Amino acid sequence: MSFAAELPIFRLQFYLTSSYPCSYLANQSARSQVAAPSGIVDTVVYSELMRVGFRRSGLHVYRPHCDHCRACTPTRVLVDGFQASRAQRRCLARNADLEIRLKPLLFDEAHYRLYRRYQAARHAGGGMDQDDREQYRGFLLQSRVDSALIEYRLAGEVVMVALVDRLLDGLSAVYTFFEPGLERRSLGVFGVLEQIRLARELGLPYLYLGYWIADCRKMAYKRAYRPLELLLQGRWQAVENEREKCAD
Repeated sequence: MSFAAELPIFRLQFYLTSSYPCSYLANQSARSQVAAPSGIVDTVVYSELMRVGFRRSGLHVYRPHCDHCRACTPTRVLVDGFQASRAQRRCLARNADLEIRLKPLLFDEAHYRLYRRYQAARHAGGGMDQDDREQYRGFLLQSRVDSALIEYRLAGEVVMVALVDRLLDGLSAVYTFFEPGLERRSLGVFGVLEQIRLARELGLPYLYLGYWIADCRKMAYKRAYRPLELLLQGRWQAVENEREKCAD
C-alpha cells in the first residue's frame, strides 16, 4: 500500500481552460492550468503549488499555460537580502502616520467601497469595477489557506487593504487596493514594503509577488524589490536583468 497516495497533493488533478483574452498583453489569448478539486488545497498543498508557479484567485488555484506564450514568470523577493532604496525609505517615511492592523477575512463595507473606488479609477471598463458585494466576497474573502487582510488607516479612514496568504516558506501578496486620490504617498509601494517587513518579522524567507511579464508596464514595479528570483525552466533563479532572462 502506498501511503503517499493518501496525501492531498497526490489526489489533485489538473485541467486546461479554454482560451480567453489575455489581461496583460494586447491582442493575445491565454489559457490556465487549474488545480482540482480546490477543496483539498489547504496551506500545505498550496505552499507546494506556489513553488511550481501556481497562484490563487478566491478558491480558484491556477497557473498560466498558454499555447504560444510563456511570458508569465513567477517572482519572489528574498526577504533577508532586501534593503530598501532611498526612494523606498522616503515612501516609508511618508506613510509613517498610517495605522496598520491585521484582520480576518470578514466583509467590511468600508473595504468594499474603497475597492469600488480603486477599480473605477485604475481599471475602469475591465469588469471588476462593476463587482457587487458577492463578487467581492468571492474574489477576496474566500480562502482555504492561512489568509489575512492588512488594513491601513489614515486619520481613522481606511486608505488601503492588502490580502496576503501565509505559506510554509513565505507570504504571498494576493491583491492590494488603495485610495486613488493619494498618489503622492505611493501606497502600492508601501504595501509591498510592509509585506516584506512582515515576512521578515515572521521568519519567512520569501515574499511571492505573482507573475512578471517583461512587456507589461503594469508589472514593472516588481523590478524595484531586490534580490528578486524568477521561476525559469522549473528552477528558482536569482537574476540581475529580468527582461533578458524572461525573453530567453
